[in-house]
Amino acid sequence: MAELGPADLIERGDELKFLDCGKMLMALSSRDRQFEEGFEILTAFAEKWLSKQPIKVACERNQSPALWIGLILEKAQGRSGGVVEQHIVGATLQKRHPEITIPNHPGHAADAQTGRSGDFPLHVLSYHVTAIVGKEVIERCKENVQSGVHPVLLLPKRFVEKALVYAEVAGIQERISVLSIEDFITQNIIEMSTQGNQDFFATLKAIIEEYNRRLEQVETDMSLKIEVR
Repeated sequence: MAELGPADLIERGDELKFLDCGKMLMALSSRDRQFEEGFEILTAFAEKWLSKQPIKVACERNQSPALWIGLILEKAQGRSGGVVEQHIVGATLQKRHPEITIPNHPGHAADAQTGRSGDFPLHVLSYHVTAIVGKEVIERCKENVQSGVHPVLLLPKRFVEKALVYAEVAGIQERISVLSIEDFITQNIIEMSTQGNQDFFATLKAIIEEYNRRLEQVETDMSLKIEVR
């Protein structure tokens, strides 16, 4: 049964006259009813507006880049479905290797559909990025091993140990690199900052700008853009 709004309940007051809540509704003045209806409209508008806001992260300049990346992934958890994870790794690789065009595909485009060996094939490496760990991604890594390509599996730190167990079960634990996204991006931030003689936050901002650019190219949900300050 569809949920009734205030106006519907008023119109159906004869059906509620034997209920306490019905008596209370019938006793409301016209101003009270208008106020309640207006409040519901504003609440619905606010909820819709908040759901479209970008991912905003406040970064203390004296903190480790690992903490910044952890905060970004934490904010993305439950709303990106792996899109944020994939594009932030892609952006990092692009900034790290400006001489190479790093592929940019929608976050939910499967490797099999696009004919890729992974999310980001790079020379003899194939980077696989996932927000969770499952047998399917391990099978893709196993295919890399069998074809002479070294798979690099990147995922949130909390899933690294589980991924290592899956890799052992698949018999590829000695031929796969399993790294946390937090550590991978942090290491690249440190190396790029050192090479470019700039602070860590400036490097992070450059990665995020590239992330937002890549997101705009292939995704439809712009609420997954990231703002760091």
